[in-house]
Amino acid sequence: MGQCYYNETIGFFYNNSGKELSSHWRPKDLVVVALGLTVSVLVLLTNLLVIAAIASNRRFHQPIYYLLGNLAAADLFAGVAYLFLMFHTGPRTARLSLRGWFVRQGLLDTSLTASVATLLAIAVERHRSVMAVQLHSRLPRGRVVMLIVGVWVAALGLGLLPAHSWHCLCALDRCSRMAPLLSRSYLAVWALSSLLVFLLMVAVYTRIFFYVRRRVQRMSEHVSCHPRYRETTLNLVKTVVIILGAFVVCWTPGQVVLLLDGLGCKSCNVLAVEKYFLLLAEANSLVNAVVYSCRDAEMRLTFRRLLCCRCLRPSTHESVRYTASTHTGASTRIMLPENGHSLMDSTL
Repeated sequence: MGQCYYNETIGFFYNNSGKELSSHWRPKDLVVVALGLTVSVLVLLTNLLVIAAIASNRRFHQPIYYLLGNLAAADLFAGVAYLFLMFHTGPRTARLSLRGWFVRQGLLDTSLTASVATLLAIAVERHRSVMAVQLHSRLPRGRVVMLIVGVWVAALGLGLLPAHSWHCLCALDRCSRMAPLLSRSYLAVWALSSLLVFLLMVAVYTRIFFYVRRRVQRMSEHVSCHPRYRETTLNLVKTVVIILGAFVVCWTPGQVVLLLDGLGCKSCNVLAVEKYFLLLAEANSLVNAVVYSCRDAEMRLTFRRLLCCRCLRPSTHESVRYTASTHTGASTRIMLPENGHSLMDSTL
């Protein structure tokens, strides 16, 4: 092991990595902070609304909504972490101690990892619900609790490791350019982990889509091609495209630059775009609230109750929601009859 630099300043490591550490507020710093504060506030408000809706509506006191609540909690945490970053960036970065810098980075890494891992957990549980052909598909609470605990253990592990061991304080030649105190291998592993999560989500949702489409086609042969079955397939396609499309748009740019920096690409100008791509990744915490919650009819009704501070009569809405097949965008409830019995009742 080489010499360690635990007593050096933040500026020492930024100079070593070639990352500029500004001493005054530049126009681009102000733009990034203004955009960052706006996104952070929106993330906080939307995800607080989702959590309040799940807590206040007894219909949402089910395991699948616990996962959606955990996603909102992770994204809320991401909003807090990014807000903390906005108040400790630009010229204020140089004033941070090494511990303060690791706290700033750890908050971001933990929250974003928890958000991505929860997206995968939701996909896995939806797959389980669809594949478990049963009259009433209810996820075991114990299984959901284990998933949530596993998500946060993984997130805390990745968030805390850099401060304790996965840094470059004792190996300056391994320091990344985007995060000058972190080892390049950490960035590469983080980027590859997110890529793996995306590939798993693609595999899971693709399997769900083809399974449901096959069932719909089989059932339509016995029900004279009722338009409802075609509508089911189309809604499922929209759901898959929105979920995977949002993930790709928000995460791919950031993961690419992280991977390039982690692999030590000297000719890649990753520093020119890193702040904007991180902002785009943070925006996914806002998109999640829309994709996974706001497209649900019951959730929208609950939002209106909370925002209007009045109780709307649910009787006029419930009869519409619990039909044989209720389509609510990202939360498509599918009930396909087979031999006179319900085949599935799964929230997609």
